[in-house]
Amino acid sequence: MTKQFIDLYKEVGEQISAKSASIFNAGRSEAACMLESMDFPTRKTEEYLYCPLFDALKTDWGVNINRLTFGLKAEDMFRCAVPGIKAVVAPIINDVWAGAEEIELGNGAFVCSMKHATEAHNDIITKYYNTILNDKKDAFVMLNSMLVQDGLFVYIPRGVECQMPLQIVNMMRAGQALMGLNRNLIILEANASLQIIDCDHAMDNSEYFASRITEIYVGEGARLNYCSMESTHGKMANLRRYAVAQERDSVVKFSTFGLMNGATRNHIEIDLNGEGAETWLGGMLLIDKQQRCDNYTIIRHHKGNCRSEELYKYILDDEAEGGFSGRIVVDPGAQKTVSHQTNRNICLSEKARALGRPQLEIYADDVKCGHGATTGMLDQNALFYMQQRGIGLKEARLLLLQAFSAEVLENIELPALSDRLHLLIEKRLHGEEMQCAGCRK
Repeated sequence: MTKQFIDLYKEVGEQISAKSASIFNAGRSEAACMLESMDFPTRKTEEYLYCPLFDALKTDWGVNINRLTFGLKAEDMFRCAVPGIKAVVAPIINDVWAGAEEIELGNGAFVCSMKHATEAHNDIITKYYNTILNDKKDAFVMLNSMLVQDGLFVYIPRGVECQMPLQIVNMMRAGQALMGLNRNLIILEANASLQIIDCDHAMDNSEYFASRITEIYVGEGARLNYCSMESTHGKMANLRRYAVAQERDSVVKFSTFGLMNGATRNHIEIDLNGEGAETWLGGMLLIDKQQRCDNYTIIRHHKGNCRSEELYKYILDDEAEGGFSGRIVVDPGAQKTVSHQTNRNICLSEKARALGRPQLEIYADDVKCGHGATTGMLDQNALFYMQQRGIGLKEARLLLLQAFSAEVLENIELPALSDRLHLLIEKRLHGEEMQCAGCRK
């Protein structure tokens, strides 16, 4: 399956490089050679056991070589209009940066394209780029490295606490089968803090394949709140890979919410590199019809006295399929580690499938670690009890499902965003097919 992409690169590789961030060009030929010598993984590959993206590889995808926005302007895109949230918007149309050259976040913090950052902030880019994720064995990573032209760069200097959230809006619109590829880099220096709302949307019903790879560095004592939300459609294939490196006493809360999609894989790897680092990782998935999503996570404890909590909850209806593969690794010497991993699923139909593999690898002896997974239908006794007290069946089901999702939403620290997610989840549970309609400007 790699042949079509290799042929595409051989045909238009020079044009791709000419309009690319120069830092990507250094590894492009090597990525092409690596991809040519391998093939994409299959469901027989352990790391991709539940991955739903393989059918998308058969499509003859176009690539946006000339960096077109297909008539869409940044002001036409979705953006957060939720009361209580005033965010700085970083718009990306397909895979093209559509914002100002450099958007200030205050006190020297800023967001811009990787192309601009390579030219204006090369010293920072070269210090961090490709140091957090450097996976040359993964064909999906090599594909991205071979064809990517731009991405998003966020830099928060030492000690800067950003008061306003940063909203990244990824919008797909082309009217044809299109592959969008981004390589993003987010840097929080020591004692910095930032909240990110990352939204994925599609404005038409064309076939799309988005490949977005994001490296995130969280310095000593820094704090990052990252909330990713997808509301696309059934013809969308979405690969989101995140690599997070945390230093001493840093705190990361990272959540993903799947409200509507086609085939999605969220691949998240977090390395706790300094003592006292803390991570909360989790998400909520509400899908139906034949939608599919795979959350693949790895949390590595390299130093002692670190804490990680992981919680994923799925609500699956019709013939939807949700996969969860989570692995917690505790290195030798990472004593006093506290880590828990939980995956809970509710299937609303007999054909819905929840696939789970929670895993622990512990090489230290003074730790508190545990994991668990449960899958079932709605509690019939609870439904009966509620109906006996005058609550209708439909309302009782909705109340139970809302209660099921509440634990994940408790970890959203921005109250207005938590309220909006409550509303979107309620609409989704009512069977509404929406694309964050309340968030359009």
